[in-house]
Amino acid sequence: MIRILFLLPLILCFGWYYFLKVNGVPIKQGKRGFIYILAFSAFVLGFFVLMIHVTNPA
Repeated sequence: MIRILFLLPLILCFGWYYFLKVNGVPIKQGKRGFIYILAFSAFVLGFFVLMIHVTNPA
């Protein structure tokens, strides 16, 4: 599952881009959404990295 985790921000950003285009919102106005998506994805990635290090018995 961790191998495909890099797809999370790509799929979310594509979905947000599609939402903006369908509703006629300029990309510049929806930039904050992309920032939130990338911050959330970084948080999820950091959490999983931390859990790998915490649970690693070595």
